Amino acid sequence: MSSQTPPQKVDKTAIRNAATVIVLRDRMDEPRVLMGQRGASAAFMPNKFVFPGGAVDPDDAGVPLARRMPQVCRDRLLEDSAEDYTHALATAAIRELWEETGLILGQKGEWEIEPPADWADFAAAGYVPDAHPLQFVFRAITPPGRPRRFDARFFLVDASEIANDLDDFAGAQDELSHLQWIPLEKVRHFDLPFITEVVLAEVAARAHDLSPPNNVPFFHNGTEESLFLRLKGKGPMSGKEIRHD
Repeated sequence: MSSQTPPQKVDKTAIRNAATVIVLRDRMDEPRVLMGQRGASAAFMPNKFVFPGGAVDPDDAGVPLARRMPQVCRDRLLEDSAEDYTHALATAAIRELWEETGLILGQKGEWEIEPPADWADFAAAGYVPDAHPLQFVFRAITPPGRPRRFDARFFLVDASEIANDLDDFAGAQDELSHLQWIPLEKVRHFDLPFITEVVLAEVAARAHDLSPPNNVPFFHNGTEESLFLRLKGKGPMSGKEIRHD
């Protein structure tokens, strides 16, 4: 009998911190949002059109930033959070945007450390990630019973902050297909997850407002009930439990 300890299995149903990026273009005239389609074989939200995003990686916490997020956003991220994930969430958002679309949110500069493997190409392009354009606008926890569960923070960024060509997705990896800029007025014609529709309503309401929000909607899916809260607000937006499919 082997004395080796068997590898530990990863609990894929455990809630993981995640960052999602909503890039908004031409927001003052005809707002368009960047989205792509998940693969048919994806375990989480197959075939759905989604924003770029994904789980925080262990290396994200140590990645240097040219600038941090605005203070009001960092304050909201700390609310109802057991630990300070503000830095890791910011870098995860920038990394996921880069990996899934090839778009760079960064400033020209050299890294102070050896870039982790996932960041090597980003650094080789001559950029340091810049979190200042990220605005924390929504938070949602995946309901119980799903094959993957995330505590997702959604960040809005104006497309003018992107450092490279907004229409060049050649550097994108294959996680999302059919990457495109979709007019906000037409996006609901696409196959969207429920929570994405909720977030899009919030984005549409903020399309012409360039300042970070003082309070942030939080769709909290617990084991017994689902509540729609506002971080730094006065508690639940509704006294009733919110259910959804």
